[in-house]
Amino acid sequence: MSKGVLFLLVTILGPVWVLQGQAPVPTIWEQRAKERFTRLTSTMKMEISQSQPQDSGLKKKKLKKPKRILLFWRCETFIHTSIPSGNFALQEMARKTRAFSVELADEYSVFNKKNLKGYDAILFNSTTSLKFENEKQRDAVLSFVRGGKGIIGIHGASDNFYEWEGGAALIGGQFNGHPWTANGTWAFKLDDPTHPLNAAFKGKGFWHSDEIYQYKPSNYQGEENLRVLVSLDMSKPEVREPLSLEKFEKFNSQYGPGPREVPVSWIREFGKGRLFYTNFGHREETYKDPVIMQHLYDGILYALGFTSADATPSAELPAIPVALAPEKPASK
Repeated sequence: MSKGVLFLLVTILGPVWVLQGQAPVPTIWEQRAKERFTRLTSTMKMEISQSQPQDSGLKKKKLKKPKRILLFWRCETFIHTSIPSGNFALQEMARKTRAFSVELADEYSVFNKKNLKGYDAILFNSTTSLKFENEKQRDAVLSFVRGGKGIIGIHGASDNFYEWEGGAALIGGQFNGHPWTANGTWAFKLDDPTHPLNAAFKGKGFWHSDEIYQYKPSNYQGEENLRVLVSLDMSKPEVREPLSLEKFEKFNSQYGPGPREVPVSWIREFGKGRLFYTNFGHREETYKDPVIMQHLYDGILYALGFTSADATPSAELPAIPVALAPEKPASK
């Protein structure tokens, strides 16, 4: 066989080990993930590990039976390079706190009622454009959370379910661009400074570098359904500035004139279950930030039912004084 013919066969059918039947042909997702991700170095792992909560913060009797999280990380469109950092951070969080275990999965077959019975929460780690294979899988997820289990979403978890309205509504919002890009440092306010899931921020707004989404007005669940915890601090000119750029002008007409809220973290009750979502997590560096990681951990405990927290929708609450961010530090 000539080299040219062999090259053509390998290009069409796969490498030699595939032709010999020694391993399965990689799926498009598997191949794209392999090309997109890089191995975490020992230094990166150490920095991530050191940034996780050092203990559970729970009474010992609650730790007698750690809860189980199914961590799903598949992507059908954009693949965030921070996913391996997030997966490792959550594994280290589980190891250190012993409050839960984390089991990684990227095949849709895990979403069936029999399998989900063994878990206490599903966590979507920056998944994008997920397409469940059938109605049974969709029903399994909705029945899971309505029956009293938890749903946790990190960053790209809101960039999903474009063919499933119920899934988009469950998360609370659906991606509609990110004027606040990953190379920027943005101001954040606490919508409820005394809420237990905001305890990591010690009652103060803050600045953080990450990519922040806005959500489709057509299906964002809004403050009528969500308890918003953290938002962009639109009082800061640095945060308002991207909306004045020509490439983002289209969004101004979508959202209408005047100031608007851009939520970042929220919770909600869904049937007997609980959702925690945070838009933090685009950048690998976020998983090295102890404060953001504590916020994530507290949200996970809430979704797992370990801790209780008021999930009354924000619109139903009396006015709460928000905690704005300080002026942007000169070093940022």
